[in-house]
Amino acid sequence: MRSVKSLATAAEAGRHQREWFADLRARVAAGEPFALLNADVPHEIFRTMDIPYAVSQWWASLVTAKQRSGHYLGLVRQRGYPDYSEQYNSVTLGSAFDPEPEAGPWGGLPRPDIIVGDASGDVTRKIFDIWGQEPGVTFYPLESGAENEVPANWWELMPHRWEEAVGPARLDLLTAELENLVRFLETTTGRRFGESRFREVMALVNEQEEWNRKTRDLIARTRPAPLSVVDSIPSVMLPQWHRGTEWARDLARRFYEEVRDRVDAGHAACPGERARLMWIGRGLWYDMGFYQRFQEEYGAVFVWSMYLAIAADGYVRYGDDPMRALAARFAAFSDQLYTPPWSSEWYVKEARLHGIDGVVHLVSDDPRGSYFTARALESAGFPVIEIHADNVDTRTFDDDITGRVGRWLEDVVLPRRASSGSPAA
Repeated sequence: MRSVKSLATAAEAGRHQREWFADLRARVAAGEPFALLNADVPHEIFRTMDIPYAVSQWWASLVTAKQRSGHYLGLVRQRGYPDYSEQYNSVTLGSAFDPEPEAGPWGGLPRPDIIVGDASGDVTRKIFDIWGQEPGVTFYPLESGAENEVPANWWELMPHRWEEAVGPARLDLLTAELENLVRFLETTTGRRFGESRFREVMALVNEQEEWNRKTRDLIARTRPAPLSVVDSIPSVMLPQWHRGTEWARDLARRFYEEVRDRVDAGHAACPGERARLMWIGRGLWYDMGFYQRFQEEYGAVFVWSMYLAIAADGYVRYGDDPMRALAARFAAFSDQLYTPPWSSEWYVKEARLHGIDGVVHLVSDDPRGSYFTARALESAGFPVIEIHADNVDTRTFDDDITGRVGRWLEDVVLPRRASSGSPAA
């Protein structure tokens, strides 16, 4: 059995990313301000103001795919900082300490003028504080609020009833912080924030994510799976870093059309599909081939990752107040992925929607709620195997992990599927 070839949209996204980064480096070299942003902060403000930016986690994933994460973690260690905690952002921090930054992937990450991150954990905040100590770098932190009341089925509320889902106190806080961020950026960069342009950016993001929702739903109901996560992740995630552009919106539409065409033509990632798997956790960037190793021997296909699913459920926000709608997009973003019962109930919903037979759960040190995620899925009838490793640190990946997953498939998932004749429900 062979995996389907990589999607044309994935190849286009890869080409665009290289061209975009070369243009970004040229703009920064010409004197434009450059911002480095955490994944969970509102990029839409920077898009509106045409401030060049890159995303810390994207850079870490690129470095790791190029097998260079060990180099940057080593630079962090040489400065006396821990290289074994929150590696996803620590890898990027290592770029600040590189004596030869141009030797990095694609010519290296330019030195940022502005860092923006949310204070969602002690370690993350400290990493960005260290960035802010570098000459010429300003760190602008955003608070991370919490709410005692957790809505049921938040994914149904978020598009239009986000005030009810997130809560007014959290929205008041983040809206005020974003308005202050705009004033800070106008003062420090000389760029102006245009309300009409902001509305255009917000509308483009909603259109992009509506296409992602259609794609998610199509993959979920198609048997056998038309593609695996190896094919879907580039087509959804690279455009996510360009939210608010026509290119990203249009690529999301073409991604849907390409998947639809594969479904109509009867293409399958694994024609002899015997089990549908769910990958919970960040992408295993140093070994993306891991996801395909179980197709030929076991007929087991990874059909789900958080990237397409959270694009479908986590971003769409409609409303007359665009700044408050943007706050609603991010005030509970980490909750949706990592904080139970927000996250655990969503993972169960997604497992049912996709007809999942087994869940492989990557458990890193820093994401919270892993225990409750696994227990919720098991209670709902989905077998779970946990892998304790970090997605950008090869030192944490046990050589026997592939063997463990294979034995789990043989001993648990495939016998259960054979006895039931259908996916868990």
